[in-house]
Amino acid sequence: MALHKEVLINLENKAHELRHLCLNTVVWAGSGHVGGSLSSMDIMTVLFHKHMTVDPKNPKWEDRDRFILSKGHCGVGFAPVLADKGYFDKELLKEYNHTGSPLGMHLDSTKVPGVDASTGSLGHGLPIALGMALAARVTGKKYMTYCLIGDGECDEGVIWEAAMSISHYKATNVITIVDRNKCMMDGKTEDIMQLEPFADKWRAFGFEVMEIDGNNIVAIDEALSTAKDFKEKPVVIIAHTTKGCGVNFMEDNYRWHYGGLDEDKLKEAQNSLDSHYETRMKGA
Repeated sequence: MALHKEVLINLENKAHELRHLCLNTVVWAGSGHVGGSLSSMDIMTVLFHKHMTVDPKNPKWEDRDRFILSKGHCGVGFAPVLADKGYFDKELLKEYNHTGSPLGMHLDSTKVPGVDASTGSLGHGLPIALGMALAARVTGKKYMTYCLIGDGECDEGVIWEAAMSISHYKATNVITIVDRNKCMMDGKTEDIMQLEPFADKWRAFGFEVMEIDGNNIVAIDEALSTAKDFKEKPVVIIAHTTKGCGVNFMEDNYRWHYGGLDEDKLKEAQNSLDSHYETRMKGA
């Protein structure tokens, strides 16, 4: 079903708002993993504001959908999503990664409402997602589990062990989403450890593969809608994104895997986000 224009505009507005909030959180923290947070912001926006069944007032609700941010270093993007959704006060973002704050660089599920798993040791999110999916099966629950992984993270063998297990157990109630921004901490993924032919690898492990523009709201929505209804085999959505999406001096630049923003850079980044938003809205 086509995304209604009013819904699309609301999602575009929310993604834009959350990108700005992410930049502010980076400034309040002093630094953060901003590039990957911006590349995945459209995905998290569509998940939390369109597809996931959650209740911020009851974050441990047994029937909620689960979300695992396997690329847990991008908590500086995830925390604004949770705060905006109402899991905790936005004012807490001003303490992100400060000594004594519950909001650490990698979000702790025992301290931060809405975080279903503590992640950051790369590769471990997908196995956790499989565990949650199998738990739903044995307890008769209908919730979905969504796992967002990084492409650099796919250098980890445990990702492929989990993929093999998801396929073996036909865990169609877990949807794997890869933030394929083609950059990692030290350089381009294909220079550090070649992943291509990436889609073929997932097919070989028994997955239905969907490749989309991961910074396109409509494409993300359509892929998630299809994936939820597809029960023949597990689905992986390879979301081709741009590192630092929306900030011109960060885009497709692996050096912005992590960084900080002074006053001038923040202003430049904010202006770039506004221009990016205006361009996107012309096509909405």
